[in-house]
Amino acid sequence: MTTSRQVGIVGVGLMGHGIASSLLRAGHQVSFLEHPGNQPVEDLLAAGATALSTGSEVAKSADVVILCVTGSPQVEAVLFEPNGVLDGLKPGCVVVDCSTALPSSTEKVAARVTDAGGRFMDAAMTRTPKEAAEGRLNLIVGAPQALFDETLPLLKGFAENIAHAGDVGAGHTLKLLHNFVSLGFSAVLAEATAASRKAGISDTALLEVLGAGGGGGVVLERLRPYIAEKDPSGFKFTVANASKDLGYYHTMTNELGVERGVAGAVHALYTSIDDSSLAVPEVIGVLESRKQ
Repeated sequence: MTTSRQVGIVGVGLMGHGIASSLLRAGHQVSFLEHPGNQPVEDLLAAGATALSTGSEVAKSADVVILCVTGSPQVEAVLFEPNGVLDGLKPGCVVVDCSTALPSSTEKVAARVTDAGGRFMDAAMTRTPKEAAEGRLNLIVGAPQALFDETLPLLKGFAENIAHAGDVGAGHTLKLLHNFVSLGFSAVLAEATAASRKAGISDTALLEVLGAGGGGGVVLERLRPYIAEKDPSGFKFTVANASKDLGYYHTMTNELGVERGVAGAVHALYTSIDDSSLAVPEVIGVLESRKQ
């Protein structure tokens, strides 16, 4: 039986809501920051969660604070703004950053949390809101070994596969690598599908050949419902988020001084989409309608 812990959550959106509900099922005490961007929280409150009005109050109520926000600017804001998490941080409190963030920012954030008497780990997520609600996320963790071992029982309350990538920052680095590969594959498959349709190839034949050959894999299966039935729900990730993550990847690889030619082309594709609220599979329809 996992020992109950007091957990504060900042960011009860599509993913954070699932994390909160999973932790409540696991027997933890949960508080969360009230925010207009939250999903409906009546079910969380009915299950015993507490809503608080400032990040400082969330930190004061918890021995672990989980951040599930959009990216580095939002992480820095919720931690460091007046009445933010850092203002209420208790000695030894663990801040777990589940966002997708820029590793160089993460290292600076971790230093400030440590200076304030807390401890920090990045635990970037993969999978979807569905798996978040089921407690079956994948986590990519950057933390000292001792902190990883201490926090692992809590992480298992909302994650199925947990990889220890290395020290602080390694989780966010590996998440950006993962998302570049995933979004890169999606871009290749989107262009291939648009070309296939222009050439008069049936979607059934395309899916059969790709699925049985070099195009098979997780990304194709996420795009399959849209290719077959115009259903984008297999990959609920917006073009806006794709562009943001690829922009972080570009910055990271620039700081590392490594080749990023392919990444530049992929990033350009997503930033060329006018409606950034579209889900990634819907890029196929946009490309199909374009004339060269």
